[in-house]
Amino acid sequence: MTPHSNPPRTGHSDTHGAQAADGDELVVSVGPIAHGGHFVARHEGRVIFVRHAIPGEKVRVRLTDSGDSSRFWRADVVEVLDASPDRVPHFWKAADSLASWNRGAPPVGGAELGHISLERQRGLKAEVLAEQLKRLAGLDLATGVEAVGGNHDDGLGWRTRASFAVTSNGRLGMHAHRSDMVLPVKEMPLALQGINDLRLWDIDLSGIARVEVAVPANGSRPLILLAPEEGTSPKRLHSIVSQLPGDVSVAGFDPIKGEVQQLRGRTWVQESAAGYDYRVTGEGFWQIHKDAPDTLVGAVTDYLSRGGYLEPGAAVADLYAGAGLFTAPLADAVGITGSVLSVEGSPGTSRDARKNLHGAPQVEIVQGRVERVLHQRSRSFDSLVLDPPRAGAGKTVVKQLMATGPRAIAYVSCDPASFARDLGYFHQGGWRLESLRAFDLYPNTHHLETVGLIVPAA
Repeated sequence: MTPHSNPPRTGHSDTHGAQAADGDELVVSVGPIAHGGHFVARHEGRVIFVRHAIPGEKVRVRLTDSGDSSRFWRADVVEVLDASPDRVPHFWKAADSLASWNRGAPPVGGAELGHISLERQRGLKAEVLAEQLKRLAGLDLATGVEAVGGNHDDGLGWRTRASFAVTSNGRLGMHAHRSDMVLPVKEMPLALQGINDLRLWDIDLSGIARVEVAVPANGSRPLILLAPEEGTSPKRLHSIVSQLPGDVSVAGFDPIKGEVQQLRGRTWVQESAAGYDYRVTGEGFWQIHKDAPDTLVGAVTDYLSRGGYLEPGAAVADLYAGAGLFTAPLADAVGITGSVLSVEGSPGTSRDARKNLHGAPQVEIVQGRVERVLHQRSRSFDSLVLDPPRAGAGKTVVKQLMATGPRAIAYVSCDPASFARDLGYFHQGGWRLESLRAFDLYPNTHHLETVGLIVPAA
């Protein structure tokens, strides 16, 4: 196959036996994918985690994190000498490593697999999932990664939310991977068209440190959150608001305190999933992919219903419940003779859950850390839904879950490593993985989502 290469390059030459420095370039052969979107290569015995490569390729890389005492180095591909048949032209210039480094700057993060065909991306993600299950849970299991939604053929236009930084001269930007460097952007191909239509890159954002955008897939009113830099005057903030489209809500927010201040319109968005409507305030968590809420609700309720774990009168719990994505369908399934305990740590998101579930008397909303709530409210459940953050539940929570005596647990995870680690804890406690599905809810990135059904082994 014809190599994908850049014009003659200037800069550091290949390093052979000498102490390496960031910016040095090496020629390496690319090995398997590793968790985190990197590919494993080696140079004179040292492991290099390479981004923007494909297994089997021969590439020239630029070291981005190196040092003679480091256990491993990190690098970006700057030239492809022998290309994989699965390599495709990157859809986003700002995230294309070859084009970016040819201009003298790193690519933005967020589309690190955009140079690989979608079919191969999903195959690579399945390899990562299988490797983590084997290494951390001692489980030999191959699980295919499923495409979702109606336009999964190109993997674009799926993000209902996007987070941006601001450059030193006030332009919309994004960070390079593992870097404080902010690079200007003038498009976001992974996002819904509604986010791109805001054209935030045309606005002078001087005085703003961070911008969060939420554009619900149901077409309801978008929300822009502006995090001001320290010292930004109210006059400057309102000047920026006046440049934004009039049909968009705008709020100021403090990402450290989690406080949201109304600037125009409302401080929340109206989301929909599986026939239910949800209010989600400010930075409150909601699945990013436009088809993720329906997909995950369907997978969870199907597992629990088919197994007879979700019936009228049942006692269930929704842990790390957010604004109630799973709580609402669980409440309908168990009916008024059943009960649902919904636990969420974020005060703002828990308040949203109260509003969203106010008409369901069988639901108890509790704000607090899951481990604290389970310790203070000792009770038994027929089944549990668990959707922890990326770090997973952890050993303490897993032990508490098993102690509540459920017949089944539906575990939703966005990280295969923490999921596999927690699955190992379940195995140690005498539980087993009954079923597992994996979904490509983050096309063109290394992330994936899994839904596992975990039951007592006996």
